[in-house]
Amino acid sequence: QVQLVESGGGLAQAGGPLRLSCAASGRTFSTYAMGWFRQAPGKEREFVAAINWSGGATYYANSVKGRFTISRDNAKNTVYLQMNSLGPEDTAVYYCALQGKPQLAPMGSTRRYDNWGQGTQVTVAS
Repeated sequence: QVQLVESGGGLAQAGGPLRLSCAASGRTFSTYAMGWFRQAPGKEREFVAAINWSGGATYYANSVKGRFTISRDNAKNTVYLQMNSLGPEDTAVYYCALQGKPQLAPMGSTRRYDNWGQGTQVTVAS
């Protein structure tokens, strides 16, 4: 049974930073891609960033490109999302996701990921 636990959410000031972490347990972490998604009230869950198994390739939504950085530490079974220059539009529940088996779905699709965390709230005050 895979468990993903996000941490690091909270209240941030506009223009400020926040760093999210997602710790995985229960299976081999380093085999597949990891992703971050977010969901604001009344909106669908949307892709934020993803990283391949080795960390050598990263992918970002246009809305966060240049502001957010995804990284992973396979030795610690942890993926990170460094968020800079936050704005009120970044307010959402952020979820990490782990791909569980070979998939054809794109890195930015929820269909690629089999395991999800419970989410962590990020609120950006203007």
